[in-house]
Amino acid sequence: RFEKGRIYTFIGEVVVSMNPYKNLNIYGRDMIEQYKGRELYERPPHLFAIADAAYKAMKRRSKDTCIVISGESGAGKTEASKYIMQYIAAITNPGQRAEVERVKNILLKSNCVLEAFGNAKTNRNDNSSRFGKYMDINFDFKGDPIGGHINNYLLEKSRVIVQQPGERSFHSFYQLLQGGSDQMLRSLHLQKDASAYSYICPGAQIKCSISDGAEFKAVADAMKVIGFKQEEIQTVYKIVATILHLGNLKFSVDGDTPVIENGKVVSIIADLLSTKSDMVEKALLFRTVATGRDVIDKQHTEQEATYGRDAFAKAIYERLFCWIVTHINDVIEVKNYDTTIHGKNTVIGVLDIYGFEIFDNNSFEQFCINYCNEKLQQLFIQLVLKQEQEEYQREGIPWKHIDYFNNQVIVDLVEQQHKGIIAILDDACMNVGKVTDEMFLEALNNKLGKHAHFSSRKLCATDKTLEFDRDFRIKHYAGDVIYSVTGFIDKNKDTLFQDFKRLMYNSSNPVLKMMWPEGKLSITEVTKRPLTAATLFKNSMIALVDNLASKEPYYVRCIKPNDKKSPQLFDEERCRHQVEYLGLLENVRVRRAGFAYRQTYEKFLHRYKMISEFTWPNHDLPSDKDAVKKLIECHGFQHDVAYGKTKIFIRTPRTLFTLEELHAKMLVRIVLFLQKVWRGTLARLRYKRTKAALTILKYYRRYKVKAYIHEVARRFHNVRLMKDYGKHVQWPTPPKVLRRFEEALQTIYHRWRAGELIRSVPPEVLPQLRAKVAAMEVLKGHRADIGLQRVWEGNYIALKPDNPQTTGSFIPVANELKRKDKYMNVLFSCHVRKVNRFNKVEDRAIFITDRHLYKMDPMKQYKVMRTIPLYNLIGLSVSNGKDQLVVFHTKDNKDLIVCLFSKEPSNDSRIGELVGVLASHFKRSKRALQVSVTNPVQCSLHGRKCTVSVETKINQSQPDFTKHRSGFILCVPGN
Repeated sequence: RFEKGRIYTFIGEVVVSMNPYKNLNIYGRDMIEQYKGRELYERPPHLFAIADAAYKAMKRRSKDTCIVISGESGAGKTEASKYIMQYIAAITNPGQRAEVERVKNILLKSNCVLEAFGNAKTNRNDNSSRFGKYMDINFDFKGDPIGGHINNYLLEKSRVIVQQPGERSFHSFYQLLQGGSDQMLRSLHLQKDASAYSYICPGAQIKCSISDGAEFKAVADAMKVIGFKQEEIQTVYKIVATILHLGNLKFSVDGDTPVIENGKVVSIIADLLSTKSDMVEKALLFRTVATGRDVIDKQHTEQEATYGRDAFAKAIYERLFCWIVTHINDVIEVKNYDTTIHGKNTVIGVLDIYGFEIFDNNSFEQFCINYCNEKLQQLFIQLVLKQEQEEYQREGIPWKHIDYFNNQVIVDLVEQQHKGIIAILDDACMNVGKVTDEMFLEALNNKLGKHAHFSSRKLCATDKTLEFDRDFRIKHYAGDVIYSVTGFIDKNKDTLFQDFKRLMYNSSNPVLKMMWPEGKLSITEVTKRPLTAATLFKNSMIALVDNLASKEPYYVRCIKPNDKKSPQLFDEERCRHQVEYLGLLENVRVRRAGFAYRQTYEKFLHRYKMISEFTWPNHDLPSDKDAVKKLIECHGFQHDVAYGKTKIFIRTPRTLFTLEELHAKMLVRIVLFLQKVWRGTLARLRYKRTKAALTILKYYRRYKVKAYIHEVARRFHNVRLMKDYGKHVQWPTPPKVLRRFEEALQTIYHRWRAGELIRSVPPEVLPQLRAKVAAMEVLKGHRADIGLQRVWEGNYIALKPDNPQTTGSFIPVANELKRKDKYMNVLFSCHVRKVNRFNKVEDRAIFITDRHLYKMDPMKQYKVMRTIPLYNLIGLSVSNGKDQLVVFHTKDNKDLIVCLFSKEPSNDSRIGELVGVLASHFKRSKRALQVSVTNPVQCSLHGRKCTVSVETKINQSQPDFTKHRSGFILCVPGN
């Protein structure tokens, strides 16, 4: 499989992953789609399959899950964790919610930052994690990541000051020197040459497959995405630069006084740490000791000053790393999550922790790392081998026990209270007086001499691989490891002089001050003895294993095919050894003999009861076990299952997949049914709400209508007694529904008021009133002066003031016409000036009765010159000025053109009266009379079309007609 590029293999829910030592094109978007939502064995083995299985278990069953990635250093654990994170990020948040995208981005980018500050090139691996990392990803009820938390374990801080041959310090140092701009390096007082700095000088010439320059830019960008401010990023690189400068300090002794040879470096360090150079120098050369109430400054020896400087460099790098992790946690922490509102918050944990290590020189760090791997192997044994077999026996499933090596004995050797190596190391550190590493080894020999997994040169005098007073050996599950006790006491005490803590706390840089809160303690303040490094690590490991044990575990077991990082070489002996100590053979045996899936009857029914008519929606069988049996037999899976006391066991994944397919199909129908019922409920609720709203509206409208009518009745209560019959009363604003009603009501009111007003008018005045109304209807807005204010006399020729000389001769003529033409009423009479088709202008009179219009000659005793029956009259035309021009239009196109004039008073306008009486008469006779108001006026004389226009002349005394090419001009006086 390795030779064909198939680097993944399944053992149940364990993925065995071989490091291919080359890039494979099996992690793209198309590959993600192939594994998304699929069951574990549907596709070829892959990391994505295990990530999807963990995600599905978390989403389907609301169970916290974890993916434990283990293996030797360089087996590919960190890469595996990155691909798992990439997969989870790719399959979540289909709705593209901004907050979820932000969390995903930060989770992915955090890898890049933590690798820069926590990984280094070792002899086994170019990107070896020198710290343990456990990342919890929190998901909401929809399965989208909403936050997370990172725990870091035991950063190998000794790497800051010393590295084994062929290895480098942490990437961050080389990245800063290679990737930092010239301006940045100048501000940090650094140069690009890594060999100029004694802490990282050994690794300066070592080639590494990681590009430091490119990674520096990627890390800076990632820090910005995560939310680091510019001044915080600046402080991070100031701390890295400070450590490089600290390594270049040279101490010597002047007499009895220790001095720093290169004092200029001190002022650079003070500048980078935002503190004073004399304080930095004092902290490096003196130690403040409190004896009772007295405080004295104790001088360091050259050796103590070097130790203090190295301890300070390690401590500030460790604090920086922990601060970065805390900062990331603050940004991705789940905030304002209420389970009652948002549903259960579930977790997928991803553990990427240092692998088992055997170096040429194994010290305290390797001891802790290998203890950590023992704990994880114990968890694997407990969950996969021991618990599974015990469960079969407990449930009464026929089972043949499979032997395996239980490494609990090695775990106890390290962590047991009072008897374990860590307890003995702590006792040695607490002893008063000078305690050496040799004394610690002696204590180990005395207390653990008879332990099968412990040996030293004193216990095995013939074993020359062990040095006297230096080495001890532990038989780990992964092989024998020889540890050198040199440095164990110092590293376990992890002493850092209080002076350095105070120095950092008093920095004017707020980020640095925040990293060292204990620096605020006064010198004389007595504090509790801090826990040792080994005990802190032991406690964190016990907590980690308890946390993992509470979740449903999925394993990725990483294997190195060879030690030469070759993509072609498969070292069979090396691989066999890893397979043995990882317990993979026993795992295969247990899986082959065992069952792929087990679940309590209650939970199994809860998930699958809808696929059988006997169990949906609830069964009536004696127990859940009987109901499950019925369900399984119903689908013909009885040969692939076993029934325990409280659980059902399914042997092959294929049966489980079939059950899941049936469940998925039925779920669609159930969802549709629920949607139908719920939509019906919503529709009924909506109907009731609408009905209620309409009822409220009906009563409200009724109230508004009643209120309006009551208000109208109130305002118009005494309208009959009012002087103006309520004209001054303001109408209330009606509701929208009554607007047309209001219009009708107002019309009725106006008609009533008009009737009341008319009733008060004397009968003899009524005809005149009707004529004035008719005139107003026709002329209002077209002519300024209608003559409404004066009394309309009508028969002006018969009045003496108008024509005192000729009145006597007119009346007999009028009476004669009355006898002859049988008219009832005289409508109008007046003197006029007329013009005919021969352009002849003469003074005449017009006499209009209810039957005829007569043109008379006043000079000839009012002889009738022309009679026009009123039924022959089809219209009138008047001008829009103040003149008295009138054109009578007849059916036979023999129009009569006249200009009215009066003697007394001479400027009296009678046009309105003439139009009004004729319009009123025609209206009563139910005949149409067309009245047009224009200038010039159109007319027809014996069929010939012509126009009459009006002009004003200042020196004109009387209106007069003159000929014009288009007709006539009526000249009127200007004043």
